Amino acid sequence: MSDYLINLHEAIYSLSDALDLVGVTHIHHGKRVAYMAAECGKHLCWNKTQLDELFQAAILHDSGVSKTAVHAKLAQLQWEEESEHCHLGAALMSSSPMLQRFAPIVRHHHTHWHELKSMDLPLEVKLNANCIYMVDRVDILTLKYLVNDTDILLGKESIRQTIADRRDEWFCPELVDAFMEISYSEAFWFSLEANNINGYVSTWLSETHAQRMSFEELRSLVSVFSRIVDAKSAFTREHSDGVANLSRHLGELFGLAETNCEMLELAGLLHDIGKLRIPDELLEKPGRLTEAEIGLMRRHSFDTYNILKNITGLEQVSLWAAHHHERVDGSGYPYHLDKDGLSLEARIIEVADVFQALAQRRPYREPLPPEQILVILKEQVAKGKLDADVVGKVDLDLHACWQAAIRKGEVQMAPVLQGVSAD
Repeated sequence: MSDYLINLHEAIYSLSDALDLVGVTHIHHGKRVAYMAAECGKHLCWNKTQLDELFQAAILHDSGVSKTAVHAKLAQLQWEEESEHCHLGAALMSSSPMLQRFAPIVRHHHTHWHELKSMDLPLEVKLNANCIYMVDRVDILTLKYLVNDTDILLGKESIRQTIADRRDEWFCPELVDAFMEISYSEAFWFSLEANNINGYVSTWLSETHAQRMSFEELRSLVSVFSRIVDAKSAFTREHSDGVANLSRHLGELFGLAETNCEMLELAGLLHDIGKLRIPDELLEKPGRLTEAEIGLMRRHSFDTYNILKNITGLEQVSLWAAHHHERVDGSGYPYHLDKDGLSLEARIIEVADVFQALAQRRPYREPLPPEQILVILKEQVAKGKLDADVVGKVDLDLHACWQAAIRKGEVQMAPVLQGVSAD
């Protein structure tokens, strides 16, 4: 297997962009939380390594939120079962060697200080988790000003008082004191505005560098993205894994280089990341979609590209993933590329996506058997939609293609992830 040069920080930043899609209007939440947490840490003179760990964990803290219904609850200061997304996010972090150190921080980012301080955890983990909790609540309190384009300073003192009132009970006194110091200035609040927060995060990114990863490490990282998408709906769970497995299998049947086959697998895992923007009820709608709903669905592959395009080392993967709804006659979306404009790898993912979707249960039908799937694929070839050579490979190895499409990936979800996402 190959080694890859990937900037982990760029990947984490892109994952934050993906999580922003779930909120639709409440964008940049993770980035604002990361900014405020880092400023608190700097005020307390935390070292550079701890600040970097805090910043990354803060960007990822809501990785357990895929469903728009759950995301709506985040705007409340406190709600029942708020710890569920903490468990789910921690399970996701634990599933990847590249991110597992963030798991206990994500797990406890809604734990009150009076409970957290006596837990058997390293002090740094407690402080990071509680710092994220505190500024996460600050950001929620600023939401009504940011969304309504109201002067954020109008809420400054009310927000500061809400945090101060929870000193020692919800939040570590040392952290509250730091927040009260840094939030006294107007500049702190102006920095939360979209243009300013993006500049702050861009500066952080400019100070990072790529690192070498094995394919197993990279796949485990990419799988975090795909599991967040697949957790949106019981009907799409394991779809990304199936597309990844089948895409790689087809690449091997074509005799593509090992690196290309690995990249196909990654593109399959990532192809639907843009679906995080789509409301849960639309993904699970049993009837025909309206024209407006079709329009919303059709932007997800473009959103996928926008999320992935800035990860150094995954440029080709982002293109293949973005093209999974193109068709060889140019009738697909969102670019309307024809066969001449589509790589073989993109055409492989197109077929794998259709095959796997037909092999899974959907709100409007049961899963189809492999023979029936092949008939549909051939019909699409006859209509000029799917590539004849790729479907020909499926025809020659139908049973193995079926097994690849319905098989779970090598890196399995943690049990808590499966449990929470099944409702």
